Amino acid sequence: MAIDYTKRPRRTATIDYTKRPRPAAPGSATGLDAAASAISLEKIRTAAPGLVDLYETARISLEKSGLDGQRAAVYLVLDRSGSMRRHYRQGTVQHLAERVLGLSAHLDDDGTVPVVFFSTDVDGVADIGLDDYAGRIDALHTGYGHMGQTNYHLAMRAVIDHHTSRGGTAPALVVFQTDGGPTSRAAAERALCVAARLPIFWQFIGFGDPDGKEFAFLRGLDELPVPARRPVDNAGFFPAGTDPRALPDTALYEALTSEFPHWLRAARAAGVLPDAPARAADR
Repeated sequence: MAIDYTKRPRRTATIDYTKRPRPAAPGSATGLDAAASAISLEKIRTAAPGLVDLYETARISLEKSGLDGQRAAVYLVLDRSGSMRRHYRQGTVQHLAERVLGLSAHLDDDGTVPVVFFSTDVDGVADIGLDDYAGRIDALHTGYGHMGQTNYHLAMRAVIDHHTSRGGTAPALVVFQTDGGPTSRAAAERALCVAARLPIFWQFIGFGDPDGKEFAFLRGLDELPVPARRPVDNAGFFPAGTDPRALPDTALYEALTSEFPHWLRAARAAGVLPDAPARAADR
């Protein structure tokens, strides 16, 4: 499946991410039995002791959402438009990346999260891992130079192209951070509708005034009709406020995981994802 965009990024950006998430063990609330997290607490304590509290908090939210034992690839997409400057300078984006890494450790045993930086184009793609996360986002951001406009669709294509090129059927959870609507609304909407046929769920998170008009498009994107525009509801949105670092970790993780299980069930019902194994009690 290809997406025909008239504007291509100036540079080639690829995601070097060859490991696939292993299937969950048979039977949790998402159709699979409860299983251990992809990466153990012991390994987190050894490889990334600074993430232990985040890892434990994420585990509780996953259990509440019925996602314990679920496996998924986790991506992080970060806005580098000019208005994001203070969030990078204050360490807010780095803080978000660490929280996503703590969540990913439960879902994917790779120990890394591919990160797509975007503005006018795809500015760069890199990994953040358990053994190399401290200060990494800020270092990468500084190296990418000029901060431009806000083209969602190019960042979405980087994720879509990766997932389709690998030919996998495993689900992906994409945490897509931005502080406003896209430069091209039509292109962003089209990309989301195309991606609805793929095993990818887009969780948008907004940095800014929760009641601000800059998030009107994202609210509309979240509510695109099913099945008129897309076969399943493949996106969620929540605003993290004007000071996202002040959002409690528990609240962030609950927001990141609240819609994902609904999508998993809908995607399986629509044939976007393969059926989950039946529980022993149902056989």
